Amino acid sequence: MTDDATPDLGTLLAARYVDAPRVDVATSRNGTLRGMAQRVSCRAFLDTAVPPGWVETLCAAALASPSKSDLQQRDIVVLQSPKVRQALAALVPGQPWVADAPMIAVFCGNNRRQRVLHEWHGVGFANDHLDAFFNATGDAAIALGAFVTAAEAMGLGCCPISAVRNEARAVSQLLDLPKYVFPFAGLALGFPAHAPRISQRLPLGVTCHIDRYCEDDLREAVQAYDDRRAVAQPYATQRAVQVFGEKDVYAWSDDKVRQYSQPERDTFGEYVRTQGFKLD
Repeated sequence: MTDDATPDLGTLLAARYVDAPRVDVATSRNGTLRGMAQRVSCRAFLDTAVPPGWVETLCAAALASPSKSDLQQRDIVVLQSPKVRQALAALVPGQPWVADAPMIAVFCGNNRRQRVLHEWHGVGFANDHLDAFFNATGDAAIALGAFVTAAEAMGLGCCPISAVRNEARAVSQLLDLPKYVFPFAGLALGFPAHAPRISQRLPLGVTCHIDRYCEDDLREAVQAYDDRRAVAQPYATQRAVQVFGEKDVYAWSDDKVRQYSQPERDTFGEYVRTQGFKLD
């Protein structure tokens, strides 16, 4: 949510990027762009329920977002029952804030409806390969992003829960997901307990390309980003110290390398296949 006290777009982008673009005066007070530029992950919520009807409205706004070829291969499972929310939270240990969220939704990819349509029309499904899974994943991701933008415009805080894929089979059982439907991510939402801090991003020169992909000076750019992040946003804890030990200066790239040095979701491909998808 933005108001007159919210910094202009240029200030918000400069807080994110060392090479933030210039913003013209007409654009600088655009409320939608300012809201998107100032968004942060919220993991601390007030003990206040999301007002009745808000979640349904947010679902409607999110599902109005683009969909590959209008196939609409995404679903949102809203966990209204506290019992079901606690059951989901138990499947993502190590993230206690999930259990404290006033509301949780799970965004799913859904290739099932498309296949059912083919059965109804008596027409063979000719694209039983990786792209069927990929299209549904993209649709779910687009809806999740749209939901977050809409929720934050209404003053709510959100944080995606990718860890639902750590226990994808158990989550599927909890939510009664049929074949060709799978959990993409959960989303915790509620009113923020405090204003979280804006996180710096990699320079646009690293992640935004013109005409062709380019990695020129990547190492130098990441090192400089590490240095800035270590000063502005130091990590409270270091990952896997039993393996790597403690570092005097622990930066973004250290954290990401340590995170993915440990096995994670190595059964997800098997789960996706048991849901009926072919990944070739």
